[in-house]
Amino acid sequence: MPESIRDAALACKLAAQAVAELDSHAKTALLDDIANELAANATAILAANADDLAAARQAGATPAFLDRLALDPQRLRDLVKGIRAIARMPDPVGRVTRRRRARKGFVIERVRVPLGVVALIYEARPNVTADAAALCLKAGNGVILRGGSEAVRSNRAIAGCLHRALARAGLPRHAVLLLDQDRAAMLELLQLSDIVDLAIPRGGEGLIRFVTEHARVPVIKHYKGVCHLYVDAAADFDHAIELAIDGKCSRPAACNAIETLLVHAGAAPAFLPRAAAALRARGVELVGDEGARALVPDMPAATEADYAAEYLALKLAVRVVEDVDAAIAHIRKFGSDHTEVIATEDAETADHFVHALRAAVVMVNASSRFSDGGELGLGAEIGISTTRLHAYGPMGAEALTIERFVLRGHGEVRHPESRTHTPS
Repeated sequence: MPESIRDAALACKLAAQAVAELDSHAKTALLDDIANELAANATAILAANADDLAAARQAGATPAFLDRLALDPQRLRDLVKGIRAIARMPDPVGRVTRRRRARKGFVIERVRVPLGVVALIYEARPNVTADAAALCLKAGNGVILRGGSEAVRSNRAIAGCLHRALARAGLPRHAVLLLDQDRAAMLELLQLSDIVDLAIPRGGEGLIRFVTEHARVPVIKHYKGVCHLYVDAAADFDHAIELAIDGKCSRPAACNAIETLLVHAGAAPAFLPRAAAALRARGVELVGDEGARALVPDMPAATEADYAAEYLALKLAVRVVEDVDAAIAHIRKFGSDHTEVIATEDAETADHFVHALRAAVVMVNASSRFSDGGELGLGAEIGISTTRLHAYGPMGAEALTIERFVLRGHGEVRHPESRTHTPS
């Protein structure tokens, strides 16, 4: 008889305790073995992914969806490389982040410990199955993976590699639990506040809304990426064009791709026609406001909905703004707190932009595509948090731990007068 969702989650919680007891050497060896297993089974994983892609195409999936679903030899090599990088990163568990001696004499420490059980709920993106497992194991956690039906074959092939490595390490397979059940099972999982310590949804707005509305466990959202590039009057235009091309064209379906280009009115006459030509040469469809269309006359008009859209495709909304404050106002209205970029050679303007926005990642003269756990030195990421809780921005292994207090004393008491004395 198949185990219930609650029984499976409880088994993951028990397995997480075994993972939490691993020392740094054991976790490094486990992650190296996972990387080796994935590399050795690349052909089977890619074949499973090809079947998922064929089914998705037949179902009419969009190009952006297919891009997120797809694995190829290079992406799989990058996945293996990322897990090896996670293996060699400092172990966050047990790290003392602060230490001081109290007036009473004892030492107060802040120490990182595992969260416990992390539930990751995601669509497409089979690479997340391996990345999330590796990061959770590094942080001493168990993980429940609920991938979408569109990637079921890929996820099962990857999970098989994870389970074989866990078995060789003498760890329970439930430390990495892959759920294939329907939405009703996901709903049940989100109610298990006595077992699941954190839920992270990654996917479309519908999935994220469902999780946040129905969860009784804490949720960190990986929300949509309505990312902006603002080109200031003091920008280096050559650099700014490169930022626009990389930010939009290198992988349009990525959540860190730019969706809107904002251009200072003083820079627009010289910059915007050049930028539009460069982007259009790479197949980008542009829509813009009156200011942009005056400089690029054949550009269709943009609507309010265009500025709020996460296109995940070769389409870009353009607006000419009066100054940096107008750009900031636009971003505050339409942005999703994911990633924002300014191109400028003026340090004061750059600092104003950085401090005025609360996005999880802010770039100065660097591509939005660097808003990624691997690029930011995390090895990989379990998601990019747009929720202001204990983690914000790309989440690596450290973000899957929390700090607690540890006191080390020599018999100190708070109220000495309350001590009992044994008569002599």
